[in-house]
Formats: sequence, structure tokens, C-alpha cells
Amino acid sequence: MTGHQYHRPGGDTGGRSADRAPAGAPAARRAPCRTATPRPSRLRRAARALLIALTGAATLTGCADRDLFLGGAPPAPEEAIRILPGDGARGVRANGRLEVRVPEGRLERVEVNRAGGNGRQPVAGRISRDGTIWRPVTDSLELASRYTVDAVAVDGAGRRTTRHTTFNTFAPPHRLIGFYSPESGATVGTGLIFSLVFNRPVLDRAAVERAVTVSARPAVEVAPHWFGHRRLDFRPRERWRPGTRLTVQLRLREVRTGPGAYGIQHKTLHYQVGRDQVSTVDAARHTLTVRRDGKVVATLPVTAGNADNPTYNGTMVILERHAVTRMDGDTVGFGAEYDIPDVPHAMRLTRSGTFLHGNYWARREVFGGLNTSHGCVGLRDVRGGGPDTPAGWLYRNSIVGDTVEVRNSPDRTVAPDNGLGGWNMPWAAWRAGSALH
Repeated sequence: MTGHQYHRPGGDTGGRSADRAPAGAPAARRAPCRTATPRPSRLRRAARALLIALTGAATLTGCADRDLFLGGAPPAPEEAIRILPGDGARGVRANGRLEVRVPEGRLERVEVNRAGGNGRQPVAGRISRDGTIWRPVTDSLELASRYTVDAVAVDGAGRRTTRHTTFNTFAPPHRLIGFYSPESGATVGTGLIFSLVFNRPVLDRAAVERAVTVSARPAVEVAPHWFGHRRLDFRPRERWRPGTRLTVQLRLREVRTGPGAYGIQHKTLHYQVGRDQVSTVDAARHTLTVRRDGKVVATLPVTAGNADNPTYNGTMVILERHAVTRMDGDTVGFGAEYDIPDVPHAMRLTRSGTFLHGNYWARREVFGGLNTSHGCVGLRDVRGGGPDTPAGWLYRNSIVGDTVEVRNSPDRTVAPDNGLGGWNMPWAAWRAGSALH
């Protein structure tokens, strides 16, 4: 019942106007809302003026229920929670400031997420002890990414404010990416050369070289060497000592490598150097001798490249390992001479196609007696790959980064840029390949 209705005990208004009493009834007192507001006395006017001056709020009159904000209207979300970069910002640089701040009250929760080439990922950050500011743990942003910020703050009166913003980082028209192998965390052989192959030519090689560092513990000198404008390799003077820990820092993000071209990678890689293993192939004797930490652990019969297609001489490094792979002569310039879909226990030595691999199709007497391959080094195996065959044993006991040396072959020495052939270059010549020398 509101003050606009006339109350009849025991019944309703019977459809009559609620503002008029029925005939014979005493005059009804009208509700205060229906009467003119009497002029306030001087004392009441003074009291009202004092209330307005003290609270800064307008006095609300009438019958409707309304809140009386003694502290004034709450600030807008963009004033209560201030976020940098601003909402909708585009082209934000990697060194742009990311920050959430409240001028009053405290931050209750802040969530920041990045969406880019690797999907949606949370951004780690901390709220300060006084609760007034949030900053990320790292001080740089990922390029070519979209960020979302969601924040909740509470003011001194206990009122909660939420805010959602987005911004986009700078997306270079030409992005430089360096590809490498193996992945971080791998245990590698003592012959590993860390190699970066870029997706586009690098015009400012000195800038890129300054942004990539390879360090070792125990410490040794590690020198870079450029092969053209797309490849940068790192190696020490001699092979790594077993147990060495390698750290690679890629700080290419925002590095200008040419007109409109910028690096986008910012990561740290770690490798552990394992035992020292060197496999020596004597092409004339048709043998492969495995030395581990200087001691001979196996001598295996092999077949190397034939007279028309001899195996490269020199020092090579195992680049990758495949339990089974296809070898198609057409991909390396031999046309239809061979196409074997299931070569077992294959370990790549050069980018041009030299492998150590199992061979199940040659006669048994070939191994240790004849050189019949198109340049690879084959070991006896069975179809599908046998664990206890010579090829299976070598595969099981080898890792990426192990050294393979070929001697007494009629071919030339493998080129330094064919696979990880940089060990065939003298140290002085290697160091001279730096863009900073």
C-alpha cells in the first residue's frame, strides 16, 4: 500500500478513485506526497545547508527510496583503475610499460593474458605490498601479440570496481626467426656446434650477433661464424668437455635486422654435454671404430660410398636420429636410382644427405668388404631395425652432437657449412667469420 491509496478496513476500493472517500465517510488525510511541500523554517533551511556543505551530497526529497552517497558518486572505472598501455592501443613496442594502478583503495585481482603464435598464455606479475600497483615479472612484451587485462579493485568504502582492456603489440612486416636443433634441455655430444638458420637474409649481421650469446660452464671461449646472410654458428676451439653446461641466450626481439625486418625471439636455451664419443670410419678398411672417452668400445663392419659416389672425408656431427626414414634418390640428385621407404636406424651427418644407417637389402659379405653405397655409411641390419644388429647397437649408443670422422675415402673433405662441418675449419679462420671482428 502506498500513500496514494485510501485504506478501507475490510474491503477494497470497489473500483472507485483512491483519492476520493466514499459518500458519508469522514474526510481522509491525504498522503504527504500529495500535498504541497510547506516552506521550511529558517532553522530547517540552515540545517539543510549545513548538511549539504558537510557531505557534498544533494538532499533527496519525496517518497521514492534512493541511496544517499555520503562520499559522492563512485569514480568511473577508467579513473578507479588506471592501465598502461591504454585500452585499444596498437603498435606497442616490446619495451612498452605494462602496469595496473589504483589512485585510491587497493587492487584485489589482476589477470593478464597474451594471445599470439603460441596460443593464449598468462602473464606472470605481482601486486605491490600496499596493493596499489601491479607489474609483470618480466619487463618486455612479446611482439605481434594481443594482450587482455582484467582487474578488480576495492575502494575505501568497500565498493568494488572491475575493468577490462586490450592492446596489441607491434607486428613487424618482416619477422626474423632463427631455427635451431635440438630443443632446449637435451643432452648432446661433445661435437655439437650450435647453429641458427634464419628464415630471411640478415642485413645487419653485427646487430644479430650482439643479440645472441653462447656461454659454457666450465668457461671456454666460444666464437661465432657467419655462413652467408642466413646462418650463424657457434663453437669452441676444441670439442666440449664432458659435463659442460651450455646456455644460449636469444635476445632478438625488436632487433632491427634490415629494412622493416625485426627479430621476435626472446628465450634462453640450456644443454648438457654428455660423454665424449667419436666414431671413426675407415673407408678403405670398411670399418667403423667407436671410442668413448678415448677408449675403443666397438669396431663394426661397414660399407661406404662407391667409386662413383664416395663418402666425404673429414669431421662430421650427428644432426638428427630417425628410427625409420625414407630415402629417395630423387631428392639428392640421384633420380630413380633408389627409393627405400623404411631405412632403419638412420642418423644424419650432412644437409646434403650423408647418413649413418642400417642396411637390410645388401648381402652380408658387403659389410666389411665392399663400398657400395651412394655416399652414406651403411651397417648391417634387418628390415624394421634390429636392436642387436651393428646398426641397432650404434643407434642405441649415439646421441645428437656425437662426432663422426671419415678417413681414407677418395672424396674431398666435407664443407664447413654442410651440416655441422665447422670442425674442419682452422680456429683462426673460424673466428674471422664474426661480423664484430
